[in-house]
Amino acid sequence: MGKGGGCCATKHRSPLDESDNDILPNPQRDSMSVTSVQEGQNPRIDSTVPLQDGALLKKLRIFIVFYSMYGHIEGLARMMKKGIDGIEGVEGVLFRVPETLSPEVLDQMKVPSKEEEIPVISAEELVEADGLLFGFPTRYGSMSAQMKAFFDSTGQLWKEQKLAGVPAGFFVSTGTQGGGQETTAWTAITQLAHHGMLYVPIGYTFGAGMFKMDSIRGGSPYGAGVFSGDGSREPSDTELALAEHQGKYMAMIVKRVARPYESIAADHSTQAASGS
Repeated sequence: MGKGGGCCATKHRSPLDESDNDILPNPQRDSMSVTSVQEGQNPRIDSTVPLQDGALLKKLRIFIVFYSMYGHIEGLARMMKKGIDGIEGVEGVLFRVPETLSPEVLDQMKVPSKEEEIPVISAEELVEADGLLFGFPTRYGSMSAQMKAFFDSTGQLWKEQKLAGVPAGFFVSTGTQGGGQETTAWTAITQLAHHGMLYVPIGYTFGAGMFKMDSIRGGSPYGAGVFSGDGSREPSDTELALAEHQGKYMAMIVKRVARPYESIAADHSTQAASGS
């Protein structure tokens, strides 16, 4: 291929059609009872989408599982939920991983209190997700101890391969430009590989925004990111937009992965209706 060909084809368009909204949930993970989520209810309760003939099926759910000490990762997580919720038939659910530091240490580090509206997730709950987005700050170029401890708690799920085939992605926070925006996600891929999960990077699907050099911006082809500096820097508009884009992109990927199972479910419904 000639000079300049191939790598920049996505600068002005996304390879996925954002109007591709007709995908139904994955019936392999729909064994739970179907109910609607009312305002104020626990986000773990399933929500539903209307289908033809008055039937109801559970929405596809992407769990946004994160650790955020000073709020930078949480800011990206909330934007990812916004992006996911903007795709019909999919919803994002926010979860924190358990803290490993004592309240005394957190107080000495001047860590702000966490919003109680976001529940702490257990490893066993991961199986309820149709897709997963993991967010964490870096520690020497790899994930923080809190997120690593959470992955270490998934041993039983690994033993039974309960997460095999589930799409998953990452988003990160680093203190400096050379602090691990790529390596933090890169080194985390081993966690997905052992579980058999499907790693979903964003590549250059953000288009022209991935190529701008006029301002400092976190994020990479591996996933969204933010530079926190000494902790006082707030995410830029571009960093937040990239996080929202990753949420949309992940939602559309999860819907595409669900398609084969939808065909099987439709066949079973047809057979049941005909009595065969």
